[in-house]
Amino acid sequence: MSRTRGGGRHLDEDDIRVRARGGSRPRTRNRPKHENAVEGLVTAVDRGRYRCLVNGVPVVAMKARELGRGSIVVGDRVDVVGDLSGRPDTLARVVRVRERASVLRRTADDTDPVERVIVANADQLAIVCALADPAPQPRFVDRCLVAAYDAGLAPLLCLTKADLADPDELVRVYAPLGVPYEVLDPESGLDGLRARLADRTTVLVGSSGVGKSTLVNRLVPGTDRAVGHVNAVTGRGRHTSTSAAALPFEGGWLIDTPGVRSFGLAHIDPEDIVEGFADLAEAAEDCPAGCSHQPDAPGCAIQAALERGELDPDRVASLRRLLTSREGDAAGTDENES
Repeated sequence: MSRTRGGGRHLDEDDIRVRARGGSRPRTRNRPKHENAVEGLVTAVDRGRYRCLVNGVPVVAMKARELGRGSIVVGDRVDVVGDLSGRPDTLARVVRVRERASVLRRTADDTDPVERVIVANADQLAIVCALADPAPQPRFVDRCLVAAYDAGLAPLLCLTKADLADPDELVRVYAPLGVPYEVLDPESGLDGLRARLADRTTVLVGSSGVGKSTLVNRLVPGTDRAVGHVNAVTGRGRHTSTSAAALPFEGGWLIDTPGVRSFGLAHIDPEDIVEGFADLAEAAEDCPAGCSHQPDAPGCAIQAALERGELDPDRVASLRRLLTSREGDAAGTDENES
């Protein structure tokens, strides 16, 4: 459950209720304690089955009845009981989900009140963006940055297919945000990227066809994440990774996610976006309540400080681009995002 800045509550997928069909047993408040449960990490979710790493052993588990309809996602730390041998055809039970340190969420679009939890307990979001084939998608990148700021994750730009296009323009666009980046092509080494990923739990997010699965396969040989192709006419790719998966990587974890066509931000308060810009947030404190921080906003303190030459115009432009991305198009996509 998440809360808004004013103390209200966002809906998430756990709020969806399904009417019970006949025969349900009455619930009891007496819950088993499962004092002998063992901690595990959820590394994949597939049709109601949870792959967990328990004491280094891969275990398949189901969710215990007492957990109700609460979601369990990749990255969750859980308590598991039952057969923990990991032998074929054995099944354990997840009986508790431990408190999450972070949650990366998105909504289906900017009008959907129900947020979807993508992964839990990550500390870095790697946004994979192709420089060509398909063309760069800055509005999609902006939305991922907003989600990273909201979740408290450190963002990282991975610019792929540098053998097909020059990265300078896209690098220039995001330079004012101070977001670290790596420029990659099929022949380049990955030492710089490996150093940024080591000892961290990183979620990789990107549209279909940007080379995300190819990158994962290069970083973790033998993973065999499915790789697809982009249609030369439409610029669209098929979703090659169909489910999230956590892979051990140099003291940390890489969490590969399915390609997405939209990244709705209905669950994020615009003021939370402003707080991600430490150099602008102080000026924003003098803005009137509900200020859009756009050039025509009445009494906008950011605009006034900009006109006095006290703020970096590129930084202000970056903030406004993110705010527009949050509030602008209800579909949560642009024509290139699919």
